[in-house]
Amino acid sequence: MDLYTRNALHCAEVTTRNYSTSFSMGVRTLDKKYRPAIYAIYGFVRFADEIVDTFHDKDKDTLLAEFRQQTYHAIQLGVSTNPILHGFQWAVNTYGIDMELIDSFLHSMEMDLNKKTFSLEEYQKYIYGSAEVVGLMCLRVFYADREEKYSQLLPAARKLGEAFQKVNFLRDMQADIIDRGRVYFPEVRYEHFSHEEKRKIEKEIWADFQDAFPGVKSLDKQVRLGVYLAYRYYLELLKRIHQAGPEQLMEKRFRISNAQKLILLVKGYLRNKLDWM
Repeated sequence: MDLYTRNALHCAEVTTRNYSTSFSMGVRTLDKKYRPAIYAIYGFVRFADEIVDTFHDKDKDTLLAEFRQQTYHAIQLGVSTNPILHGFQWAVNTYGIDMELIDSFLHSMEMDLNKKTFSLEEYQKYIYGSAEVVGLMCLRVFYADREEKYSQLLPAARKLGEAFQKVNFLRDMQADIIDRGRVYFPEVRYEHFSHEEKRKIEKEIWADFQDAFPGVKSLDKQVRLGVYLAYRYYLELLKRIHQAGPEQLMEKRFRISNAQKLILLVKGYLRNKLDWM
């Protein structure tokens, strides 16, 4: 790996640490050979998300269209002067990440610019592109040369991404509706969000987690702990949200403390080491 690529991947690692202590903690539990590509994927996803959710005084449509064009150009050329995109193209070209996954992700980002409410079909399409494909990109890195194992784990990886995103929707309800005017859940109006609607959504998420767990257990030990930590983190977050009333979701953003994250790490490490998954 040349110096420029190493530097680009370091930028992705720094981006991951700056934006997500939870995700960066999980990545550090992976075997070292997988970490650069996973950092690169996160850096790419984070930059696209920043365009959509942060640059409110800019022309987001133009910025995202340029980002899309630069992404495709970087992958085709095998180089980019944008270090985040250079690191991402390296991961895509090194591990054979499918362009359909990238297309779907960028389409979901475009939906965030233009959609405020979602039909069931749009909701499912958005979740696939914004969350499920990110898990599939990571899964491809883990099983680049093992197509049968990749295909076997694909359904569980999608379910895990689906569960994570739905938890995010509940967690970020306040910001989504107040700051961005978005309502992701179909046929739900947050100003009339009831206990029954909340319980129905939570029940769906519990089922997603249950469907995903056999896949988590089946992962190679070199990567299993990192994915298991993410699984446990979001499960704990869902438990906290479950204990809150619908009105509380509009008042604050629920979090897991750093102390609790450390406890999850220690417990996860022991379970993984002893094969107690």
